[in-house]
Amino acid sequence: MRKKSDALQSNSNNDIHKVQKNDTLIYALGGLGEVGKNMYCFEHGNEIVIVDCGVLFPGDDLLGVDYVIPDYHHLIRNNKKHKKLVITHGHEDHIGGIPFLIKQVGIEEIYAPRFAKALIEKKLSEHKDAPKVPIIEINEDSSVKMKNFTIGFFNTIHSIPDSLGVFITTPNGTAVHTGDFKFDLTPVGQNADYQKMAFIGTMKPDLLMSDSTNSGVDGFSISEMDVAREILKIMKSTKNRIIVATFASNVYRVAQIIDAARKTGRKVAVFGRSMENVVEIARNMGVIHISNDELLSPDQLKYTPDDKVCILCTGSQGEPLAALSRIVNGTHRYIHLKPTDTVVFSSNPIPGNDVSVNRIVDKLFRSGATVLNKSVLNNLHTTGHASKSEQKLMIQLLKPKFMMPIHGEHKMLMQHRQTAIETGIPEENIFICSNGDILLMRDHQIIPSDWRFQGDDIYVDGNDISGLSTAVLKDRRILADNGLVAVVIAIDSKENKILCRPVIVSRGFVFLKDSQPLIREAEYVVGNALAEKMKEKTTFAEIKNCIRSSLEPFLYKKTHRNPIVIPVILNSKAAMEEMMNKRRAATVKNPRSTHHSLKNSGKPASNNHTNHKRGC
Repeated sequence: MRKKSDALQSNSNNDIHKVQKNDTLIYALGGLGEVGKNMYCFEHGNEIVIVDCGVLFPGDDLLGVDYVIPDYHHLIRNNKKHKKLVITHGHEDHIGGIPFLIKQVGIEEIYAPRFAKALIEKKLSEHKDAPKVPIIEINEDSSVKMKNFTIGFFNTIHSIPDSLGVFITTPNGTAVHTGDFKFDLTPVGQNADYQKMAFIGTMKPDLLMSDSTNSGVDGFSISEMDVAREILKIMKSTKNRIIVATFASNVYRVAQIIDAARKTGRKVAVFGRSMENVVEIARNMGVIHISNDELLSPDQLKYTPDDKVCILCTGSQGEPLAALSRIVNGTHRYIHLKPTDTVVFSSNPIPGNDVSVNRIVDKLFRSGATVLNKSVLNNLHTTGHASKSEQKLMIQLLKPKFMMPIHGEHKMLMQHRQTAIETGIPEENIFICSNGDILLMRDHQIIPSDWRFQGDDIYVDGNDISGLSTAVLKDRRILADNGLVAVVIAIDSKENKILCRPVIVSRGFVFLKDSQPLIREAEYVVGNALAEKMKEKTTFAEIKNCIRSSLEPFLYKKTHRNPIVIPVILNSKAAMEEMMNKRRAATVKNPRSTHHSLKNSGKPASNNHTNHKRGC
């Protein structure tokens, strides 16, 4: 038996991890264990500061899903608290979720750097039903003051203009959020604010939350200026038409491509909706310099000599609907590939997109075009995220006491953890968290909480912010893998009998013309099962269950596949009329009990069944 003092010590240690009244809560609703969907929260008293609000673009396994967004339930439950949203930069994985957030959560103001502000305004203009939230422009000299928080900023280098890091002072200590960053000694655009980072380091911040995307890449990344020189060299040496595919979000790269085209006397044709939007906004803000005379409209392409043309387009990741994919597949309205074309990929395939990109490249080679990818022989792409040496430099500049790697898959977070240990941060002071985990900042200490918030993914189809259930996605996967079988039966519910043999229709399961014996046998199996079921009084629900329970095992036995089985019951006209008369009488007698009685009867409402008298 333990001594009483040992028991008291154990209870005291357990209490350390419980949320206390004056704690500052730090947690992520997205961005941990994944690259995208970034959303980090700081909560104290009746105030919440949210840093970034992004989306994650779905993989091939999420059929029909347009976006993946964080679960906002904790913020919705705390809608009475004052909430401000701070944006570090304008990439979709940091701003894409804003329309969905402000429709559900009361946000008082959005603070965003200049370029991000323009992108957010463009995005919200497409969501007419979104409430109006003030968007306040910030820069490295801005300061946001709340009752419990003071927020400052510093310039960082990324692949988009106006990228900021965030410095947050709370009643319990200080935290630095780097945003997405890299270090580039010859940057295109603004430079990193090394002096301010070093000054923050002299104040010994308590917690560093740092970008982990390239934690597995050694050394320093290539300078964006090296990429600019490579692109200019290609433009000068190519004698025919050039097609350049890159990320529309890589604004500095887009600017360098356009600048190289202008220097070599080429006019630029821009294709892809996201690329067109970025070029328009960047021109308005002076980030991209090109006159209207130097831009080509789609109709002008056919009249312009090939050696005077540069086509700038989306599709560097092999996206099936992007401009480059449509060009390669011969479905683009204005551009048709020529054997003399040179196609430049100024990007690296995102993990998972390799197959799609290779498919596009193969088709380009088949057309006779010259294809240039990033390789050890050229500098056609560089990342916007810090490699290991750059991460070490950030840690050395800021000198944090504790660290929380963010923005990365679990492997990336663990690699960043090892890098932090190598720079001298104690292993026990580094926290690898998941979405929803809570860190407690208490009197300049960081303590992992024994409580967590909901941190699930919400799947968005179109602009529906209610989210798709996992059951819907499961049905979509079954439909994709196994198809659908509809069983149509005609009955007379008044006489309780089947009017004709069941009819089976298949979509995506078997080809009906080649599978008539199987279909006829399946109709026979269902018919026999229904004949037995209809010997006694039954309900529509029981008839549907009878169809499924008899047909599904039969189809699996014959094909080893499990299609979705949908029973369609057609009731006779006379029976339907009698049913409707009974319902009308019940409604007149007791209006409130009608829905309840129908539900208990096991018979769905009449609009779930088709009035049908003929066709048997």
